[in-house]
Amino acid sequence: MIIVGSFNAAAHLPLGMEIMRTGGTALDAVERVIREVEADTREHTVGVGGWPNLVGEVELDASIMHGRDRRTGAVGALQRRAHPICVARKVMELTPHVMLVGQGAEDFARETGFPEETILTPEASEEWSARLRENVPAQDMPDLLARRRLLPFVLLARDPQRIHGTVNVIARDVHGDTVTGVSTSGWAWKYPGRLGDSPIIGAGNYCDNRFGAAACTGHGETAIRGSLARTVVMHMEYGRSVEEACALALRDAPSPNPGDTEEAVLVIVAVDRDGRHGCFTNSDHGWGCAFMTEEMAAAENRPSQRVTKG
Repeated sequence: MIIVGSFNAAAHLPLGMEIMRTGGTALDAVERVIREVEADTREHTVGVGGWPNLVGEVELDASIMHGRDRRTGAVGALQRRAHPICVARKVMELTPHVMLVGQGAEDFARETGFPEETILTPEASEEWSARLRENVPAQDMPDLLARRRLLPFVLLARDPQRIHGTVNVIARDVHGDTVTGVSTSGWAWKYPGRLGDSPIIGAGNYCDNRFGAAACTGHGETAIRGSLARTVVMHMEYGRSVEEACALALRDAPSPNPGDTEEAVLVIVAVDRDGRHGCFTNSDHGWGCAFMTEEMAAAENRPSQRVTKG
């Protein structure tokens, strides 16, 4: 058994491992670890306390995938629910669909028993207000807040300190099943309704017991355009090691769109079918990961490995 997560999941990996040690599944472990990160108000790119969109709403995205049969559930632009990863699991288990977004996701969450909660914290709200006061002329503020005129200000979302952030968790249980989960609040100050790679299977999340699993964070638009997570697992299918698979996927990732000023940072957490794992990035600013096996008493941190383009 093994559980691997992005750096912001490190403190909670022992909880996931204990679930699997006591008979729980990889699905249970992944959901629980991510749920803990979603509840942490200090983590501004996931769950409660996440950065809001242009009009001050926190919209959450998440997906979960089971490697045995590639069942999947995802939600996008979900508001007023603290745990999108749990709603995504219910989408997988209770509906014939893969993804629900916006109002439909909220209706489904309410119908399946998830309470409405305040997820915009005072700290995140003040940061949003300050950002708008600095960059939106006072005469334009009413139109923006009334959603009449948003496009002129969408470039506020290109904030290099607040566009990269997701929690990724991959677990393999005693049954040999591998599960991946991803959750995020997405870019700060984004255009309402924007979805990144996190809820999109093949982009931010992919899992197949036969070959391995990958989950991504960073510049979501680039991960979508490069089908990043699926590409990693495809290279594993063709016999590549974890390191080779991630390196090939990162080197093949598309360049940023013309006019983009921020670096398209990408980070991949990956595990192969034999439990070999790692964290790889195309940037000096990439984050690391943590892992824990059933023999370990605590999780161990591991820095990300830089992959050069050439």
